[in-house]
Amino acid sequence: MTETTIGIGGAAEGTDMVLNIGPQHPSTHGVLRLRLVLDGERIQSAEPIVGYMHRGAEKLFEARDYRQIIMLANRHDWLSAFSNELGVVLAVERMLGMEVPERAVWTRTLLAELNRVLNHLMFLGSYPLELGGITPIFYAFTEREQLQHVMEEVSGGRMHYMFNRVGGLKEDLPNGWTGRARAAVSGVRAQLGRIDELVMGNEIFRGRTRGVGVLAQSDVHAFGVSGPIARGSGVDFDLRRDEPYLGYGELADTLKVVTRTEGDCLARFEVLLEQAHNSLDLADACLDRMAELPPGPINQRLPKVLKAPEGHTYAWTENPLGINGYYLVSKGEKTPYRLKLRSASFNNIQALTVLLPGTLVADMVAILGSMFFVVGDVDK
Repeated sequence: MTETTIGIGGAAEGTDMVLNIGPQHPSTHGVLRLRLVLDGERIQSAEPIVGYMHRGAEKLFEARDYRQIIMLANRHDWLSAFSNELGVVLAVERMLGMEVPERAVWTRTLLAELNRVLNHLMFLGSYPLELGGITPIFYAFTEREQLQHVMEEVSGGRMHYMFNRVGGLKEDLPNGWTGRARAAVSGVRAQLGRIDELVMGNEIFRGRTRGVGVLAQSDVHAFGVSGPIARGSGVDFDLRRDEPYLGYGELADTLKVVTRTEGDCLARFEVLLEQAHNSLDLADACLDRMAELPPGPINQRLPKVLKAPEGHTYAWTENPLGINGYYLVSKGEKTPYRLKLRSASFNNIQALTVLLPGTLVADMVAILGSMFFVVGDVDK
């Protein structure tokens, strides 16, 4: 008895294909490279290769004084500049043992929440765009402009506000600004429902995201993932509630930590959307609190040359994309001896090594977009 195999061709041996996504690719939100090993249409392994935008900010901190490092610190996550500044000044103020005026505390809290909404609106508009839906980004940018107007009026900047200072804020608020801020918050809240209707009710969007890219809680903890991505996997942790800073300790009744248990792309998007709604509520609560405050200073008077005492401290904040940490070491000079930055996106993006294997190439962009990262925040 003989057995003959005819036409086997290339099927006799399996070959893996290596596919590079980036470093210049529209779905990577900047200069990120993904090295994928494919078996047919399925991803076998994924390696995020970072560093294409690395500017050595941590080294530059050592050659700048405590006023100048704010300019460097607010640029790594270009969608969250105010929040980036905040962590640095909180660390320096902790080293100095400095209490800032109450008006500065509440104004910082308000601006941090407005900045959070600005950040989230960008992803709420761009994520459906990456899946083929163009309309939501027009609505998201319309709503962003309302908030950008009030942020620009108060600080003079549209992206890099440079409004925080050690001891408070750069200057007092313009006359009538709180009323315009309240109107902007109300306008965005009224229009945010359009994204709910356009995106959350869209069966194509739900089909592309439900059950796709499931991130387990164990992987969240293993990679140090934080922010909306971690809460989308059921990790109920938010520094604003669990280690309150600024005015968040008094906002416990308004602050809502949004979580989902599914851990998929849809869950992460839902967390982001609901968190944007809650940030608008927090902004209103801050405006109400500011209306009750008596007139007073918005910053502390500082010496011409500011020096932090010798020692070290760690400050961390709940940034829009997750936890930002600042480890400050001082030798008593006017410049930091060391300032180590722990950025949210760096840890979050590492989870792709366990998130992408086993998925289809067609789902790669859906998963990548749902990680809500900024490449500057990865590379620093």
